[in-house]
Amino acid sequence: MEAGETRRGGLGAELDRIEAAVDAGDTGLARLGFWRIVGLVKRDDELIQRHAEQVGRIDAKAFRKVVPVRLPVWLGNLLLALGLAVGLFALSVAVWKGTPNLAFEYAPTLAGIGLVVAAGAWMVAFHSPTHWLVGRLVGIRFTDYFLKSPLAPPGLKTDYASYLRVSPTARAWMHASGALATKVAPFLVLVLASAYDVDAPGWAIVILWVLAIGQIVTDVVFSTKRSDWKKVRRELAVARARAGAAS
Repeated sequence: MEAGETRRGGLGAELDRIEAAVDAGDTGLARLGFWRIVGLVKRDDELIQRHAEQVGRIDAKAFRKVVPVRLPVWLGNLLLALGLAVGLFALSVAVWKGTPNLAFEYAPTLAGIGLVVAAGAWMVAFHSPTHWLVGRLVGIRFTDYFLKSPLAPPGLKTDYASYLRVSPTARAWMHASGALATKVAPFLVLVLASAYDVDAPGWAIVILWVLAIGQIVTDVVFSTKRSDWKKVRRELAVARARAGAAS
């Protein structure tokens, strides 16, 4: 029997062992060897077809044990849409109060606050809905919204079976999309403030540039190691491995 056949035959038993452990309350998927197996499954269409449902089931069980507070996807998207509306309202206030030639009371400080609030609201509200939109377009489904930490944007949980069934390049685009959308938010506010000739105080413009550049620096330093960009690099590596195996 060849090594590839041994691997195919043994993964089912390994996944059964891991699922039993998760059912018994053990959610240490990395320690149980789950992610190592997922890495093997991703590289082989036959393995994906055979094991995607069980991999997705195990991932969902462990997630629900570790994350008790969750929101339905539709409700999370609705709440984040309200965040988009808050940002739009804040930008409207900035234009209203920060454009001297409009027939409204001129209040540049309030305009500056509006610009900063718009950027902050959109940085949060753009992230996960963009993951959701791009993911749905490429065929990935999602199960829940959740909070990773009070300081992080709301997380969006993938249905891992559907995640495995799309191409690794599509998975990479899904991960990249939210990260890029968050980076766009402060730059978009700067562009709109300029387009509408908002006379914002210098401190507000400085804050917007700090937010814009700070996010890029944070991504370079941290996200490539532990967040969206790490996942992008991981899935592109899978795509290269599959292309190499096929050539």
